[in-house]
Amino acid sequence: MTATPTEHRAKIAEARNVLGEVISRARYANEPTVLINRGKNAAVIVSYEDYATFRELRSYLKELEAGTTPDFRNKARVLGEALAVAERRALDSD
Repeated sequence: MTATPTEHRAKIAEARNVLGEVISRARYANEPTVLINRGKNAAVIVSYEDYATFRELRSYLKELEAGTTPDFRNKARVLGEALAVAERRALDSD
């Protein structure tokens, strides 16, 4: 079983003061930082690799949703549900 990666949380003004550290954690330790604005989640700093993966998954989902076969639509549904579960877990950890 893999360990849950550390997720940091910081107000935007605080993160600005240590931006190099925030970027290093994302880049080298694969530890994202959730930026908080007025008590609400505003953005996340993640590694470029994670960002590229998210973009690729979103593109793949759009391709599947546009598919004309039931198999494509079924794959899109499964991937969409998996992403929704991951999103709910991320929100629940707030």
